[in-house]
Amino acid sequence: MKAGTVLGEYFGVRFKLDQALPIGKPTKLHKFDLVSENGRYVGECKNYRWTRGRNMPSAKMAVVNEAVFLLKHLPRRITRFVVMRKDLKWDGKETLAQYYERTYRHLLGGVMILEMNFRTGALQTVAAEDGKARFGK
Repeated sequence: MKAGTVLGEYFGVRFKLDQALPIGKPTKLHKFDLVSENGRYVGECKNYRWTRGRNMPSAKMAVVNEAVFLLKHLPRRITRFVVMRKDLKWDGKETLAQYYERTYRHLLGGVMILEMNFRTGALQTVAAEDGKARFGK
């Protein structure tokens, strides 16, 4: 399933793909993966997995950090989110999105973390805008 379709149903909006918005001062355009037609929802999509060698994909986590950083430059009135592929760790205890929230929650600053099962389209909030974890803790 396509993330834009699932997230559109979740938020009740339609999304445009790869839309440029001004961020920072002085402003510079940045293309975000998903921008709602009404401009109230902006997100980045990350299709990442744990590594085959049973390691955390550190370079990919740095890219998620960059996405969060860029989203934080948008006004707080906008719902800002990163949606990640649901990928369970080899020991079955934690998904990659849950790992990200646990490790980097101090960087989120109002950016939501969602995870999506790409086969079923099931969507779960891992970190809400208020910074609170939303998965079985």
